[in-house]
Amino acid sequence: MRILVIEDHTLVREGLLLALKALCEPGAQGEILGAKDADEATAMLEANDDFDLILLDLMLPGTSGMAFLGVIRKRHPHIPVVILSALDDGDTVMKAIRQGAAGFVSKASPTETLLGALREVLAGEIWLPPEYRDMSGKRRRAKTVAERFGLTKSQARVLELLAEGKTNREIGQLLDVTEGTVKIHVSAIFKALNVSNRSQALLVAQGKK
Repeated sequence: MRILVIEDHTLVREGLLLALKALCEPGAQGEILGAKDADEATAMLEANDDFDLILLDLMLPGTSGMAFLGVIRKRHPHIPVVILSALDDGDTVMKAIRQGAAGFVSKASPTETLLGALREVLAGEIWLPPEYRDMSGKRRRAKTVAERFGLTKSQARVLELLAEGKTNREIGQLLDVTEGTVKIHVSAIFKALNVSNRSQALLVAQGKK
């Protein structure tokens, strides 16, 4: 297991690195790495982006964590990103989810809550504080459709972007793949959902067909 923690406060970052070792199975090797800012994290990801999860603070020096979240989702869409922040109001939480975060944990949460959230995300779930879960139904439905029809992570992400009204070209730009690759994913989604066009696919994604 490889996890990257992006947090500018040294004491907090070092504490997280120690706490997250609990996610590794007994006797299993794990690598929990830390970065103090977006530049250091970018260099680490460019060197080797084989991470299972990224834990990202929103308050980073030089660039906002929210902006960097968008960069990570575009360049490394296969890595789930969980936001850890003291800014935990509803608007911030849902903006992070709309930007592609796989989870949001308040810094006021106990360590066990953080570990539980990360375990769920590592298992393919989306995790939110209980008070915001009823606001994320759209993404949870897309996840359920992906599971039900056996979509890959890439196909599930394409389906989510289709549901947001993105064109193939826009999806390609967001996921940093060619438009031809997006068309292949879309065709595979149509086949898996047994539909012939976007409108029918979205009806299935919304549970209306």
